[in-house]
Amino acid sequence: MLKAILIIAGTISLVLGVIGIFVPGLPTTPFLVLTAGLYIRSSEKLYKMLIRNKYLGSYITEFQIRKGMTTKMKIYSISVMWIMIVMSITFFITPVLLKVIIAGVGLIGTFVMGFVVPTKNKI
Repeated sequence: MLKAILIIAGTISLVLGVIGIFVPGLPTTPFLVLTAGLYIRSSEKLYKMLIRNKYLGSYITEFQIRKGMTTKMKIYSISVMWIMIVMSITFFITPVLLKVIIAGVGLIGTFVMGFVVPTKNKI
C-alpha cells in the first residue's frame, strides 16, 4: 500500500515538474528531485526510467552532482518563481479556481525548494 502511495505521489510530482518546464515561475528541478526520491523508495524500474529519460534525466543528475543549492540560489529561484506566479495570476489568468491552483502549486514548490532540496554551503 505504501509503495502505491509513493508511486502516485511521485507521478503527481513528475507531472508538476514537467508542467514547470513550460510554465514560467513553476519550479522544475525540485519536483523532479522529489519524484526521483519517491520513485527510488517505491519502484527501481520507474526511477531508472526517469534518470535515463533524455529530457528529464539531466535535471536530476545535475542536481545530484551539485548535491543541493546554496541559500542564495534558493532565494533567487523562489523569488523569480513568485514574481512570475504573481504576474501570471494578476495579468493573464482570469478564472479564480485556476489562480488558486497555480498559487497552491507555487506554495508546494516553495516548500520543496526551501525544505526538501538540500542547502549546501558555497565552496
